[in-house]
Amino acid sequence: MNILFICLGNICRSPMAEGAMKKILENMHMADNHFVDSCGFESYHLGEAPYKMAQQTAWKHNIDISQQRQRLFSQTDFDKFDRIFIMDSNNYRLVNLQKRTESDMLKVDYLYNMVKPKQNISIPDPWGGTYQDFEHAFDMIWNACHKIGEKLMINSM
Repeated sequence: MNILFICLGNICRSPMAEGAMKKILENMHMADNHFVDSCGFESYHLGEAPYKMAQQTAWKHNIDISQQRQRLFSQTDFDKFDRIFIMDSNNYRLVNLQKRTESDMLKVDYLYNMVKPKQNISIPDPWGGTYQDFEHAFDMIWNACHKIGEKLMINSM
């Protein structure tokens, strides 16, 4: 299974999700069977490492995201990934604008729908916020990624 996480800038939420998902898959001894990546829509930080507070928050949970680099979402991502998880309604709108067919969108879902199905709850963007904001976003991300891991373990995704 190839899994993609998307947020606006690919410097906070989606890098933390990529790191969390990789850590969960590693803990479940399933890392070799799955490919995980992240991207965003804004080019302001193209090629840069995740935001320092995102790195520090991940590191606090023994996850190193410092080697990740910001990249932009591409229509070819619809071909490369089996599941595409977005963080909020703006991300959904931007992915939807790039779809080639309606079937592209069948791969797309809100990340937090893994915890609270069909509620389309956004994971708040912590950029510009406090460490508590980053921790809150990470907690939501971790819980959702853990649910993905559980589903992968029973092969129901």
